[in-house]
Parts: sequence; C-alpha cells; structure tokens
Amino acid sequence: MPYFVSSAARSAAATAGPGRVLLASPRGYCAGADRAVVTVEKVLDRYGPPVYVRQQTVRNAHVVRALERRGAVFVGATDEVPEGAVVVRPEHGTAFEVHAEAARRGFTTVDASCPRVTKVHLEARRFAREGYDILLIGREGHEEVVGALGEAPDRVHLVGGPDDVPYLRVADEGRVVWLSQTTLSVDETAVTVHALKARFPAVLGPPGDDICYATRNRQATVRRLAGICDLVLVIGSRKSAAAARLAETAVLAGVPAAHLVDCAEEIDPAWLRGMSTVGLTSGASVPEILVAEALDRLAAYGFDDVEVIGAEAGGPGWRPAGVGWWGDERGF
Repeated sequence: MPYFVSSAARSAAATAGPGRVLLASPRGYCAGADRAVVTVEKVLDRYGPPVYVRQQTVRNAHVVRALERRGAVFVGATDEVPEGAVVVRPEHGTAFEVHAEAARRGFTTVDASCPRVTKVHLEARRFAREGYDILLIGREGHEEVVGALGEAPDRVHLVGGPDDVPYLRVADEGRVVWLSQTTLSVDETAVTVHALKARFPAVLGPPGDDICYATRNRQATVRRLAGICDLVLVIGSRKSAAAARLAETAVLAGVPAAHLVDCAEEIDPAWLRGMSTVGLTSGASVPEILVAEALDRLAAYGFDDVEVIGAEAGGPGWRPAGVGWWGDERGF
C-alpha cells in the first residue's frame, strides 16, 4: 500500500531531493525458505490446526504471524508439544536427539529442513563414521550449527573464525575435514578456511559448496551495490544470520552506510539526507510484499527512480545429489 509520511519526516529527508533506488536481483525468498513455508501451509491443509513448528520456520516475523493466523504454533522445545501432535521441523534443521524424542512421543513429523542444511548434517555424520575430525565453521548457538554438532558430538569442533584455529585439537591431523554453516559470509569463511589449511595441510573440504547458492548470489549482488550506492538497506529480521551477513557484506565492500530493517516502517528518513542512490535488497526469508512496501516508502521520500541490478537466480536445480526435492517423498 502507498505510504503517507508526516511533514516532519518529509523535512528530515528533504535535502535528499529526487533520488534513485538500485533494487538487487536476486533477493528475498530462496528455494529453502519457500519450501519451508509451503510445507507448513500444506500440513495445515492436510491435518488442520494446530500444527506445531520447532523454532521459527523462517526468520521473518511477517511470515510467522501469517502462519500463526492459520493455526501454526511455534515452540522452542519439544516438551512444549503434546504427545501425538503434528510437528514440522524448521528450515534450519534440528539436532539428532530431537528426532529421537519426536519418535518416542509419537509425533507425526514432517521435515521442512532446507536440503542444503540436510546436506551438511549428512556430511558430518558420514565423515564422523569414517573416522574424521570435523571442523565446522559457524556461529555458536545457531540452530543449523546445533543440529550439525548433534550429528557427531565427539567428532565435530565448532570454529567461529580464524582466531579459533590455533586452539583446535584433533585425533589425527591427517584425517580432518572442514564444513560450514550454509548462511555465512563467503568472504569471512574464505579467511577461516585459509587459516585451517595453514594449520592442517591435509584438511579436506566439503564435497560441493556448503554455503548455499542463495547466500552466495545475494552477497555478490550486495557487493556490487556497495560500490555504486551511498546507502544500502537490507530488509530482514535481526534474528536472520543470512540477512545480517548481507548488511555486513555491504559495509565490508565499502558502502558508506548500511542498515538492516525488519520492515518499511523502520526506514529512518534521516538516513536519506544527502543521499542520491540507495541500494535495496532483502534476506532469503523475506516475502516480496515487504520489499514493495519499502519501495513505496522510499518513493514517498523522493526516491522513485528504480533500477534493477544483478542477475536473476537459477531455478530449483540447485538441490544436492541424494537429497529429495520438497514434497516428493511426503506425497504433498
């Protein structure tokens, strides 16, 4: 819907004058996020409410509220779910012990995990079975990382960054492999991998990229925006690792300012003062309606010349080998 802004807000942005918006493409929903949301919707259609969802399906309050209105109940732990209930595993996966608890309590469980996340978890399990120590590059406490650590707790070592590398201890320096969380900064991960290779010359890498295509191409487009914009705005939740990395990537690429906002209302007109070109993108869990609202708000402040920057993302052929596409093993 069009935005009507106060005279005070207009005054705050008045010195920006007419400006342009460079709109990133690709942006917003990735295949994994779309899969997770559609899965919850289809489970609600099939079983009716309530349907319990571990954590938030995707990191976006707008999407979560819409699913709650339909009857989804988001819980932080399995003990919040009544026995025999219908439960959906979230996009970022769950730890192995959660799967076992779900089976013990008789849940009807539907897996909405992103296949890229599943790939990392399966890799951790396989390499542990083959006697490797696994160096997992990731953010402590992130659900995806918690799940991977749970696959082989005696074999997986969390690496938060290059500063952690000197303190790593493994059973056999000749049998070491690194894996990574799927939503990390490509540039920061490369620095950590370089440190790991220096510390463990025989270290293996994952069979295929762990950082997903959506993370890579969105970060690449943001780097391009950073070189030609005065300001970059990222629409996304502060709880979303992928959205936070987009804002960080813009700053590291040299943009004078970057802001992560949950919705259009959070765009501060004072940020636009003196700006002529604003870059706009969105995290992989963000529906396009939030981008449209941000464009309306920027247009109300005089930034109504919109140009799309970047290449379009590929289709659904990104799935890793051996991991089924959404719905085909569940009959949806």
